[in-house]
Amino acid sequence: MEQTNTYEEIDLEYCRAGSGKRLANYIIDLVAFYIMMFFVAILIEIAWPGSVSENNIDGIVDRILTMCLYAVVMFIIEAAFQGKSLGKLITGTRAVNIYGEAPTFTQLLQRNFIRAVPFNAFSALGSPCTPWHDKWSDTYVIDEKVLELQKRKDVFFSELSNKEELAEQQVDQTS
Repeated sequence: MEQTNTYEEIDLEYCRAGSGKRLANYIIDLVAFYIMMFFVAILIEIAWPGSVSENNIDGIVDRILTMCLYAVVMFIIEAAFQGKSLGKLITGTRAVNIYGEAPTFTQLLQRNFIRAVPFNAFSALGSPCTPWHDKWSDTYVIDEKVLELQKRKDVFFSELSNKEELAEQQVDQTS
């Protein structure tokens, strides 16, 4: 895949969101997910009385189903909003691919289903924060403010070098 970035060089490694923002994203998204599931369960219980309240699913099966449902919901949200979830919207971060563009359909699918891998959350510990669902899907979560500053810096230095070249050309012409 060819890089379509119009800026000279964007250092996505520098733009990566910190562990605090990543944790905030996770907590916000998880709370939002459980609130959504609560209301869905109420609607299902109203439509089919007893289907939720008399549920006798084993604990491990329930956990696996919840993780898969979380992956599906997060995939749909990130696909619809080009790498953003509610948590990322609030913290000003975004998931991007290694070229700084919106992740592909496949990358988003991989990214969100890898979250179900046991101990994925522990892979986010450390600095820089590189959880498996980022590493294995070739994605980053970047801080949009830092990315914008980096883009402005590159444009500024590009314009500055163009002005210096023009000044040198004018000096050469007058000599």
